[in-house]
Amino acid sequence: MNLGKHSSASVLARRGGRGGSRYIAAIYFAIICIAAVSSALAQSDAEFAKANQEYAQGHFKEAISGYEALVRAGQWSANLFYDLGNAYFRTGDFGHAILNYERALALERHHPEARANLQIARDEARALEMQPSAPERYLQFASINQYSIAAALAFWLAVFCIARLLFGRRRSAATILLLVFLLFVFAIGTFAIYELDRGSKGRGLAIVADKDVQARLATADTANSVLALPPGSEVKILSTRGDWVYAALPNNLRGWIPAKNAEQVRL
Repeated sequence: MNLGKHSSASVLARRGGRGGSRYIAAIYFAIICIAAVSSALAQSDAEFAKANQEYAQGHFKEAISGYEALVRAGQWSANLFYDLGNAYFRTGDFGHAILNYERALALERHHPEARANLQIARDEARALEMQPSAPERYLQFASINQYSIAAALAFWLAVFCIARLLFGRRRSAATILLLVFLLFVFAIGTFAIYELDRGSKGRGLAIVADKDVQARLATADTANSVLALPPGSEVKILSTRGDWVYAALPNNLRGWIPAKNAEQVRL
């Protein structure tokens, strides 16, 4: 009997040991992941600081190379695009400056320095802008993310109200009024998301960053020109065909542009 108990205890000990080993291995793996992430963040911070130093010393092309490396690595932030825009502005490349100011504002709508410098760059380049539709003008006080949060919150609160009306003992007039209000908020939020996403500042927004770009009637360099687009001009990409994009242009026009000349704001 004693031998049997001893054997059972040994088996449990071995099982506990294996479980403990897995637990320790998981902890080591988590520590390694945290260390790797911390190292990557530290390296990114160091590269960003180096690019800032190059900018401060007036080495704008070197600063651009450093900032662009961070963009390619996916280390996106409003301040990174803002600084990159400033570096391009210093080299006289207003098209790429405007592109990066727009990207900064796409990440942080209320970035006053990016907005102010964007207007200065537009004035210098005489860039053309897309005009927002009437619904867009009224809906631009909030971002798509804010409308999404409001719509999601209204939806789930409405579900709660419906459940209360279905399963509650009494149907409260206040609950019904609240449900109607929440459905109204959900509808407005959904409409705003749709309008802003497909609008002049939505997903299709692109910047013509290069010089001497012409929007044309067809996908050929010899086709008639529809509109000359100064650097930094806004277009909205509607479709793609090979190396060309069909775009909505300022002044309510449409035309074909080489895809390489139209860089989307949202990466």
